[in-house]
Amino acid sequence: MNESATLLNTNLEKYGLKDVNAHWNLSPEELQRITVEKGMGKETSNGTLAVNTGKFTGRSPQDRFIVKDRYTEDNVWWGKVNKPVSSENFDKLQNEVINYLSGKELYVRDGYVCADPRYKTNIRTVTELPWSNLFVFNMFLRPDEAELQNFEEEWLVLCAPGYVCPTPAEYGIRQGNFSIINFTKKIALIGGSAYTGEMKKGIFSALNMILPVEKEVLPMHCSANVGEDGDTAIFFGLSGTGKTTLSADPNRKLIGDDEHGWTADNTIFNFEGGCYAKVIDLTEEKEPDIFRAIKPGALLENVVIKDNGEVDYLDSSITQNTRVSYPIYHIDNIQQPSFANNPKNIFFLTCDAFGVLPPVSKLTPGQAAYHFISGYTAKVAGTEAGITEPVPSFSACFGEPFMPLHPTKYAEMLSAKMQEAGVNVWLINTGWSAGPYGVGSRIKLKYTRAMITAILKGQLDEVDYEQHPIFGFYMPKYCPNVPTEILDPMNTWLQKGAYIGKAIQLAHSFHLNFEKFASQASQQIIEGGPLIDEHHHLSEHL
Repeated sequence: MNESATLLNTNLEKYGLKDVNAHWNLSPEELQRITVEKGMGKETSNGTLAVNTGKFTGRSPQDRFIVKDRYTEDNVWWGKVNKPVSSENFDKLQNEVINYLSGKELYVRDGYVCADPRYKTNIRTVTELPWSNLFVFNMFLRPDEAELQNFEEEWLVLCAPGYVCPTPAEYGIRQGNFSIINFTKKIALIGGSAYTGEMKKGIFSALNMILPVEKEVLPMHCSANVGEDGDTAIFFGLSGTGKTTLSADPNRKLIGDDEHGWTADNTIFNFEGGCYAKVIDLTEEKEPDIFRAIKPGALLENVVIKDNGEVDYLDSSITQNTRVSYPIYHIDNIQQPSFANNPKNIFFLTCDAFGVLPPVSKLTPGQAAYHFISGYTAKVAGTEAGITEPVPSFSACFGEPFMPLHPTKYAEMLSAKMQEAGVNVWLINTGWSAGPYGVGSRIKLKYTRAMITAILKGQLDEVDYEQHPIFGFYMPKYCPNVPTEILDPMNTWLQKGAYIGKAIQLAHSFHLNFEKFASQASQQIIEGGPLIDEHHHLSEHL
């Protein structure tokens, strides 16, 4: 889209922005050229733009706030994740940001989120940096020329990485950077951080409140794909569990890789128009789709470039969280437009470094809701400084940092939708077998793929199952193309007693984590937890 095109709605003064030189809806090529010319980024050997996001190479969850007002007061689950800031302080900060951006060269992008036309939400983003604008082009959905002509935004994103609040305490914030969502004004305000994910996750967090509260749509931090028969599969999982890898299936079309809505009439739709993937240790063999999507138009963040212009994907000297954003059309096998019906299977992916959980098991509705609220994976030595033994890690609804409502609200919606749509829910352990990290070995990706393929083909519908004595899941006794001996994890350990001890220890971690949700959870959800608690003994179940 060029700047000479007639736009009917290009008045930035209505936001208080004065004397700005605004570039509207520039093409990715233009944004890349400007970024390189201004010395803000460089091109790799294949012509992809690479930038450094500066002080922040990831989100800053401690500095994310929601304006506490009439709309949010009783809806939001206030606490460690959702921290309040007053309307007055927001207004003062907004004025500061507007004054800071006035008189500058700015980049404006009109886009939308939610691929299902019924929920389409227009977003106008004003960025200080040209490459932040490229990120928005990649990640939000792209309107056509006609839609741009009369574009009216529903939400406004103001992104000013160069503005650092000098006196944070006076504005009710923690330090100079901030990311604040104001539901009444419909503004996401970002200052002091150039990490692009703050823009994406700000809008995602807003949808996570608006869709369930106002539209009866369940928002999900998941990837999704659809088969030739029109059956949709949904993949939940925290970072490092295989969500992006396993949803990229050559026999199925990708709907999206991170954020989706589930409507009352069982449509699954992508929120976004692109993918934002980790690239640490990336190889073409491991992740062919992502590797090939890194071409002109993509935006690499915080990677190290070798003298010959090639990216050193193994180098984490800037951050472990190296990233790329690219428009979804950089992937070949995609569903267009990005929504589909008929959800049939849900996969909860977990990387269990304790070697306790079965590689595949089927969950009851109560178990599914319990494990959805828990959002378990394990952090392994090496992922974070100071971790040498596996550590259980829980993130409610597999996306706690972005969930404004109480997690049980999302879990009860999921439970109801599962039962109504007749969906099967499976727990897939992509972590360890035959012992914990350091003793056992990681379950082979080809076995995990075989389990998922068998489920999608309906091949596990007729097999026999046995119940796990501690977690209560149902483990298939047979799965095509998977060695039978690994299906029950206890068989893979040399010492059965050591396995049981480790499983009880993990079950105990689940119970402790769940205590903070129990007061708002239904009996069915509570009963979906591990069979063992402080009052029960294993002998009753063996």
